[in-house]
Amino acid sequence: MMEGPVCRVACGCYVLLAISIGAHCTISIDNLTCPSTLDPQTRPAAAPFVEANGPATMSIPMIACSSSLSEHNSNGSGINKNKQMVEQLQQYGVFSSKKVAEVMETVDRALFVPDGTPAYADSPMAIGYRATISAPHMHATCLQLLEQNLQPGMRALDVGSGTGYLTACFAIMVGSQGRAIGVEHIPELVASSIKNIERSAAAQLLKEGCLQVHVGGMYSSELAISKEDGREGWPEHAPYDAIHVGAAAPEIPQPLIDQLKPGGRMVIPVGKIFQDLNVVDKNLDGSVCIRSETAVRYVPLTSRDAQLKGY
Repeated sequence: MMEGPVCRVACGCYVLLAISIGAHCTISIDNLTCPSTLDPQTRPAAAPFVEANGPATMSIPMIACSSSLSEHNSNGSGINKNKQMVEQLQQYGVFSSKKVAEVMETVDRALFVPDGTPAYADSPMAIGYRATISAPHMHATCLQLLEQNLQPGMRALDVGSGTGYLTACFAIMVGSQGRAIGVEHIPELVASSIKNIERSAAAQLLKEGCLQVHVGGMYSSELAISKEDGREGWPEHAPYDAIHVGAAAPEIPQPLIDQLKPGGRMVIPVGKIFQDLNVVDKNLDGSVCIRSETAVRYVPLTSRDAQLKGY
C-alpha cells in the first residue's frame, strides 16, 4: 500500500493490436517489438478495452519498424547507424525531444548489446540470465517521459539496469554535477555493464563517480517469501528526481515511492499478464499521482533466484 493521498488518472486499459508501418508490430515480451516478417493471417486482432476506474482510452505509439534498422552492411560506421536509428524513431513519432535525440545519438547502442546481434533493430534482445535490453523505442519513450527530471545536477535511479545503456543516458543528461545510479541484482550483468559504459561516451562520468552501478536486490521478507518483486531501490543516494524501473512489478513498490523526491517522477511497468507503463509523479506535498502511458509487456521484476529459475 502507498502512504498518503493518491490521484489516479483513468487510463488503464490493455490493448493488443497490429500497426502497419513498413512491417507489422505486435506486443511481445519486454515491450512492443517489430518483426520484419509476420503473416497477416496470424496477426492478433485488437483485444477488447478493459476499463479501469472509468472510460478507458489508449493510444499505442507508432514504432519505427523499418528493417533498415537491423541491417548490418559495410556502408557507414556504427555511429552513423545509431544516428539513423534515432532519426527513424523521430520520423515515426516515437518521440520529439531534441535532448533525447542528442543523448541517444551520443550513447551508441551497439556498445550495450551482445556481440553478433542487430544492434539497431527496434526490438528487445536477450542479454543472458533471463534478462533483456529494451527496444530503442521504449528507451526513447522513457527518456522523454523523464526528461524534465533529468536536468543537469539532478539525481536518477535505474532499477534493473541490465546492460547499463539507460543508466549511461541518464548520467549524460544529469551531468557531472548530478548522479546516476544503476541497480542490478545479477552480478555478472553489473560487471559487463561497467565494461560497456567504460567504452561509451559516459566513461568519464563513471570514472568520476557520478555514474555508479551497484549489485542490488534487497527484498522485504514478505515479497521474498512469495517470490514477488519489490526491489528496494538504492536509498543511499535518495531522494531521486527520476526513477526508471526496467521490469514489471505487480504493484508499485513502496520503497521506490519513498525514494522519489517531491517534484520527482518515476516510470515503471506495472502488472502481470496485462501491464501498463505507469508514470508516477510525486507532488511537492508528498501526494502521488499515477497515470498509464501505454500498454507494454516486460519481464517481471523479481528476485535473482526467481529470475534465474524462470519464476
